[in-house]
Amino acid sequence: MKELELKYGCNPNQKPSRIYLADGGELPIKVLSGKPGYINFLDAFNGWQLVRDLKKATGIAAATSFKHVSPAGAAIGQPLDETLAKIYWVDDMDWKNFSPIACAYARARGADRMSSFGDFISLSDVCDKDTALLIKREVSDGVIAPGYTREALEILCTKKKGNYNVIEIDPDFVPAPLEHKEVFGITFEQGRQELAIDDELISNLVTDNKELSEAAKRDMKVALIVLKYTQSNSVCFVKDGQAIGVGAGQQSRVHCTRLAGQKADNWFLRQSPQVLNLPFISTLSRAERDNAIDVYMGDEYMDVLADGSWENIFTEKPAVFTREEKRAWLDRLTGVTLGSDAFFPFSDNIERAHKSGVNYIAQPGGSVRDDAVIEACNKYGMVMAFTGIRLFHH
Repeated sequence: MKELELKYGCNPNQKPSRIYLADGGELPIKVLSGKPGYINFLDAFNGWQLVRDLKKATGIAAATSFKHVSPAGAAIGQPLDETLAKIYWVDDMDWKNFSPIACAYARARGADRMSSFGDFISLSDVCDKDTALLIKREVSDGVIAPGYTREALEILCTKKKGNYNVIEIDPDFVPAPLEHKEVFGITFEQGRQELAIDDELISNLVTDNKELSEAAKRDMKVALIVLKYTQSNSVCFVKDGQAIGVGAGQQSRVHCTRLAGQKADNWFLRQSPQVLNLPFISTLSRAERDNAIDVYMGDEYMDVLADGSWENIFTEKPAVFTREEKRAWLDRLTGVTLGSDAFFPFSDNIERAHKSGVNYIAQPGGSVRDDAVIEACNKYGMVMAFTGIRLFHH
């Protein structure tokens, strides 16, 4: 197949639309089910590169959950524990025996369930039955993977009445070294971003504390790989091999840090007894529970606790999760890694990162205020690596 006609471009009025290789070669994909659209393919190809890089850097199966050409979540296939299984809504499944690729997707989808609703999924490894069963129960647009087991394909082809988008990609496909895009009829050309995210990239430790464990190195690499495929400006918080907060497409870097930090906070707050034990009515869907949890943890909590509202969500009225209780719980969060796609211009980013348990930071460096940023890290005993290389993605 040398080209694939699409229904329309980013919007229904943008026609005609297609994907093809400029050199006239064969497309490296097969559409096994559904009719993927323009944005679906943008998510699929960016997501595939991300999980391919994660697998190469860590040796562990990886998955990502993409929305509007940025990852809502990404993870390597670390086993789940009981708490994570519960907050990711998989505790009713055989989660203890999940395959690594299923664990990776459960983590990628679960870290920010509000953002990953209606996602496009990318998998580094062959999609197996466990992963397909996970995908089947979630609201999602499609999946791309290097292959599918027979059982997995049968499961996925029943989703959306047989219209779910399932794409198989050739894992050996190597794109041309130059890439092109058109804006306003003008063609842009650049070399592909093929930067290797490895131990050498994070070896320049500029803080007083230089104790970097293998787990912290891994999380730095995960953060930088996620940033490599996230719309800039971007900041990523990582814990135990998974992104727990991604701030994408913000004009101000501290706004990226605040956004990603709030998402990381929400991920950890979901693990608190106050949230884990919310008494939902049995008829409430997982998506409705996610929405209610998000409001309950935020400043607009009375939207779900007011008389006349809580009765539609809970079997009994929960207590308010006070600001002081939330702060006390968040103070338990430690060992978080933060990555940034460009330098931090001010130390306010470090102050915000500290509030979300950040102990490790990877960023390019190069600001005129690097000394102030390093000083702020030293104040909190953080380890910071200067990579010397920016990771803008547009």
